[in-house]
Amino acid sequence: MPAVTKTVLGLGVAGAGVLGWASLVERNAFVLRRFEVPVLPEGAQPLRLLHLSDIHLLPRQRAKAAWVKSLGSLDADLVINTGDNIAGPHSVPALLDSFEWLLDVPGVFVFGSNDYFAPKLKNPFKYLTRDHAKSVGSTPRLPTAELMHAFRSAGWVDLTNRRDTLEVRGLRLDFVGVDDPHLGYDRLDLVRGAASPDADLTIGVTHAPYQRVLDAYAADGASLIIAGHTHGGQVCVPGYGALVTNCDLDTRRAKGLSRWWPGAGHTPSSEAPEGAVWLEVSAGLGTAPTAPVRLACRPEATLLTLVPRS
Repeated sequence: MPAVTKTVLGLGVAGAGVLGWASLVERNAFVLRRFEVPVLPEGAQPLRLLHLSDIHLLPRQRAKAAWVKSLGSLDADLVINTGDNIAGPHSVPALLDSFEWLLDVPGVFVFGSNDYFAPKLKNPFKYLTRDHAKSVGSTPRLPTAELMHAFRSAGWVDLTNRRDTLEVRGLRLDFVGVDDPHLGYDRLDLVRGAASPDADLTIGVTHAPYQRVLDAYAADGASLIIAGHTHGGQVCVPGYGALVTNCDLDTRRAKGLSRWWPGAGHTPSSEAPEGAVWLEVSAGLGTAPTAPVRLACRPEATLLTLVPRS
């Protein structure tokens, strides 16, 4: 067999192996990430915050639903849900069943594009361009109202272009949220304003971490920003990381804990000024049904332990 043929066959076998791993193994290898964030007042007791994002649940995804349900055993003090919960018109009952215990915990939520519109097939190379705008056109609608009603009925706070306050374990937590910036639904003009000095902590919540939203939250005095949407890059280069974020956030901040400040742009967190905001971006738990692969980027939920500032 000619050397060139052997090389081509070898590459084909390797590629098939990587695709099999990414589609069958890694996208179902759920993991709980843990971070400690120093944002509470001196003397405050630690607060456990569970962040869920980008579940993209279909009724047939029983393993994912069971894993989400198991998170109820964490005894979190607060749940923050940053959207893209469902991936089809019949997903809401399965999602609510997986949230059975979590809905008993105080929570806040915003929605992403896939809480409004079903995923659709599109040119995958468009994801790598600078134009990340979401085109919905004639895309089928999802049962948004049903999902929103269920969350609200459970007592979760809707932060769709709203500010609100919760008292959790004796702490006053102020929240500011926007509708999905990826769709251009964010209305920062409705939520801008300086953080209240009476709040023990101000948290900004958004589905997609576009810089215009992060800058506004940081300028207004939030101490912590929670976001999803990026899938952590979803298909990453081992040893390097994300190639894309599907928004204007830089790839170094595609997932995990970093720092942000007004005008940060692509400046690394290591150069953050004093008082920079903590930013946590979840790589999410799912994928769109039209792109069911993950590589070097396991699906995740995040448990943040908030502790006093040093």
